[in-house]
Amino acid sequence: MMLELDRLALGQDPGAALPPVSAVAAPGRPGVVGVETESAPTIAALIAGGRMEADSGRLLVDGVADAARVRRTTALVDTPGVAEPFPVMTVRRVVREELAYAGERASRSAVETVVDAVGLTRHADTPIERIPTALRVRLLVELALLRPGIEALVVTSPERHGGSVPEWFAVLQEVADRGVAVLVITSMAAAETIDALIASGSEPDDADTDTEALARHHHAPAHRQPDADPDPDPDADPDAGAGSAPAKAPVTTGAEPSLQAVAPAAAPDASPPAQAEPSLPTDPAAPSTQESTHS
Repeated sequence: MMLELDRLALGQDPGAALPPVSAVAAPGRPGVVGVETESAPTIAALIAGGRMEADSGRLLVDGVADAARVRRTTALVDTPGVAEPFPVMTVRRVVREELAYAGERASRSAVETVVDAVGLTRHADTPIERIPTALRVRLLVELALLRPGIEALVVTSPERHGGSVPEWFAVLQEVADRGVAVLVITSMAAAETIDALIASGSEPDDADTDTEALARHHHAPAHRQPDADPDPDPDADPDAGAGSAPAKAPVTTGAEPSLQAVAPAAAPDASPPAQAEPSLPTDPAAPSTQESTHS
C-alpha cells in the first residue's frame, strides 16, 4: 500500500491551520511531513488518515483518491488529543486496553506475551510517560498493527516526548521494512534530521520486537468471555470500561479508539482549541469506555 499526500492544506496563508504538505509513504520507505504550531500535527494526522477533509490537495492510496479505504486501513498512532494514552497509564494497562479494542485476548497471560514480545517486560508497570521515546513508539506501532486490516500508520509528533530522533526513527524504518506504509508527522527540525538519515542510507538497528510472537497472538482466537478467563489480571482496575470517552476524539471512523483515558477526578479537562483554529470533529463511533485506548 502506498499513501500519498499531494499538497494537502487546510486554510490559506498567512496563518493557515495546515500549510500545503506533500509526502509519500510506502513499504520500505517512510514518508515524512514537517509542520509547526501546536495544532498542525493533529490536523495533518487527521487529514492524512482520512478522518478530516482538506481544503485543497489530494490524498491518494495506491494512486487513487479513496478516503474510505484510507480510514479503513490506516491507524493513527499517538496523535495528540485523538489517539494517545493518558500519561499515567502503565505499559501493561495500555497493552490490555489496546488488545481488548482490537478484539484480541486481553487476559493477563496475553498481555504479558505482548509486553515481552515488544521488549518491555522490565517496564510493564512503568507509566508510559516515563519510558524512552523509542520504546514508546515501538509499543504503540506494534499495538496498532494488531488491529485487523491495518496496512498503514500515521505516527504523530514522537519528538514531543524527547529522545534521539535517529533512535525512534529506526523503529519506524524497521516497521516500514516489514511492508507497512509509515507516515511520520513531526517538527521541521526532526524532519530535517530524518531526511538526512534517509539520504545517508543509515540502516536501522536490529529490531527488539518478537514479531513471530506478536503474529501468533494476533491469529489466536479473540477472548470474548471475561468471566471465563483462566488467568484474569488481579491488578485490573474495577472501573475500567465504565464511563464516557474523552471529549476530543477522531472523526466518523471506528478505525481507532481514543487512547487518551479519562483522567482521575482531580485532573483538569484538556484545554479547548484556540478560536482561531478549526474545531476538530468528534467521532460518534468512538468506544464509550472510561479507559478506552488507542488508534
